[in-house]
Amino acid sequence: MSELTDRNRFSGRLSRYARVSGSIGGIATKMAAQRLFGRDLDKAANAAEIREALGGLKGPVMKVAQILATIPDALPREYAQELSQLQADAPAMGWVFVKRRMKTELGEDWQSRYKSFERDAISAASLGQVHRAEAHDGTKLAVKLQYPDMSSAVEADVRQMNLFLNLAKQYDSSVDTGEIRKELADRLREELDYEREAKHMALYRHMLNGSGAVHVPEHYPNLSTERLLTMTWVDGKRLLSYKDADQETRNAIAVNMFKAWYIPFHKYGVIHGDPHLGNYSVRDDLTINLLDFGCVRIFPAHFVGGVIDLYKALRDGDHDLAVHAYETWGFKDLSKELVDTLNIWASLLYGPLMEDRPRLIAVAEKPGEYGREHAAKVHRKLKELGPVQPPREFVFMDRAAIGLGGVFLHLQAELNWHRLFHDIIEGYDTEAIAKQQAEALKVADLELLP
Repeated sequence: MSELTDRNRFSGRLSRYARVSGSIGGIATKMAAQRLFGRDLDKAANAAEIREALGGLKGPVMKVAQILATIPDALPREYAQELSQLQADAPAMGWVFVKRRMKTELGEDWQSRYKSFERDAISAASLGQVHRAEAHDGTKLAVKLQYPDMSSAVEADVRQMNLFLNLAKQYDSSVDTGEIRKELADRLREELDYEREAKHMALYRHMLNGSGAVHVPEHYPNLSTERLLTMTWVDGKRLLSYKDADQETRNAIAVNMFKAWYIPFHKYGVIHGDPHLGNYSVRDDLTINLLDFGCVRIFPAHFVGGVIDLYKALRDGDHDLAVHAYETWGFKDLSKELVDTLNIWASLLYGPLMEDRPRLIAVAEKPGEYGREHAAKVHRKLKELGPVQPPREFVFMDRAAIGLGGVFLHLQAELNWHRLFHDIIEGYDTEAIAKQQAEALKVADLELLP
């Protein structure tokens, strides 16, 4: 049986390789021919072809493409624009497949372990789908069920990700994506482990306990496995349903969103790395439900110190402190020109925090294009400076910050971001962060990432 399963997985992986390689390889051949015959490369057209090819594949490769599209300068602008349009929705498994998967995870009597279990999924994404259910005590539940053989799909897509990045590099080699590749691969593999995701939920409940701003589902371990996650159902409305609410309402939601991101990072060194709008919902009291804990990044306390040091460096115009901060982040070989270039990008993240007045998070930018103008400036300069390798720690921190900024733009929130930020970092001390982090990780049975 094990040999047959292994053979099926190997066969599935080969099939996945063929589909991804075929889709991207055909475009690569076309590009090579254009170069051979001295024709101008049409970036926009080729980027559109890649989006269309990947859109037909679904699964993990789409998640990789979406993430790459949100990392400034990881891809040429034309590619980022096209890939940002990809949707992670996937066809849900039918009831026959659901029963088979649930039987595999919980055994023959799986249905008797729930009071009720809805046949149709309420949502389906790149790695799994969610069903409503009810516990025997009447508690409403959300049951997240992973699609069959996702480990093979992930491994196939992680390997083939290199094809896509190498394809983009033919156009532009100003950013070395080596560390980005490693970070994406590690986090994507972690998303397959629902037992780890349950620990992430416990971590966030601990960190945000007492905030009064954010709610996290509770895990049902006796109804969960490595590929099945049962948790309490949390009621809430889509965040975008409040776009036309009054200013006070939108500001209140934004304050709670700010706490949901800034408290875990600046007090515990933890980031929720998937800022998709669907991962938040809003309760009637305007507090936030935080959902989907597969993509969580844990940083050492000194990294948080570097982030706060960079804020101080930009505020005070302290070049030496900025160099120290970037080195703490993991950047290497920092020339003055490179530091000045990175500061252009950092000004996007820190600019709103340095003005002690109510304001929008940004002016004259669409939510989906948040940060694009700054990224363009950085990109032009990086071309002059040669290949720059962003540290892997930078990937999800930057992505989360950009995603959160987009949320604030959707809400058109006008807040004193400076005071919100200072309320959280007041009395900042690296040793205190390390201690709080160690306690939180112990509660959640997690370890600090290397």
